[in-house]
Amino acid sequence: MFELWVEKYRPKRLKDIVGQDEVIEALTGFVEKRSMPHLLFAGPAGTGKTTTALALANEIYGSEELVSANYMELNASDERGIDTIRVKIKDFAKTKALGEVPFKIIHLDEADNLTSDAQQALRRIMEMYSSNVRFILACNYSSKIIDPIQSRCAVFRFNPLTDDAIIKRLSYIAEQEKIQIGDDGFKAIAYVAEGDLRKAINILQTAFAVAKGKISPEIVYKISGLAMPEEVNDIIRLALEGQFLEARTSVRNLMINYGISAEDLVRQLHRQILQYDGIDDVKKAEIVSYIGEIDFRLAEGGNGDIQISALLSKIASIGRGSHASVG
Repeated sequence: MFELWVEKYRPKRLKDIVGQDEVIEALTGFVEKRSMPHLLFAGPAGTGKTTTALALANEIYGSEELVSANYMELNASDERGIDTIRVKIKDFAKTKALGEVPFKIIHLDEADNLTSDAQQALRRIMEMYSSNVRFILACNYSSKIIDPIQSRCAVFRFNPLTDDAIIKRLSYIAEQEKIQIGDDGFKAIAYVAEGDLRKAINILQTAFAVAKGKISPEIVYKISGLAMPEEVNDIIRLALEGQFLEARTSVRNLMINYGISAEDLVRQLHRQILQYDGIDDVKKAEIVSYIGEIDFRLAEGGNGDIQISALLSKIASIGRGSHASVG
């Protein structure tokens, strides 16, 4: 049976969660007092919101039996209507908690997907059953949660994880699974994950299944559908030097060899141009502005090959000091 490592290595305790030290420190205080307000966890995907909610419940209740009886998790992406709030959540909130802790916990994941009517109904339930239940709302965008709910919650913002935090957790998993991977492999996974630990763990598991021996950066970028940063930098260098055709050939080879879409390649060019040392900030700003234009054209259905060529042409003109309009 194929077991997802994301679930297998999900931390059960707050102290095992990496990369969110300030949030964990505050939540540990709630555990010590056996009391907590309603909570709102906001931040990008894969930064530990759901894991933190479950770990908090484990620590507050202290046993799997009490967690099972007193903790309910719902995904608002699937159950986002007013009926879910009025029936399922209300029925759970009306009953008393088991054990010494006087409240139950309802965890609403993806809460920013709740409809406006559902959020108004939820607001009322939070008022009526505040002595009996605590809510943990997890969302990507807190601005989509209505103000009356936000004002009833302690808001915690989860930041994208640093590369060091991701590598720390991946190293632990690699050690447990006896995976052969070096520092360059870990760095490649962290680069691709962009602060998303869930994505990083899934990449590690996929690379382990594909690799015949040691996991190399080449394997990581191949299965992720991204080019190696060095190859993207070479494309930027060729374009800046005015070698437009050579840069375009390199792009086409990358898109064929890695199966990269034009949209993904544009985003990777954007990421690398910001780190590129060969040009000053003024030229970087001009290139980034044009990358935004190309990204919009692609989103509107523009031809990927033509738009990438236009972008390389613009970079070439900037590289030689020309500001002629392209496109």
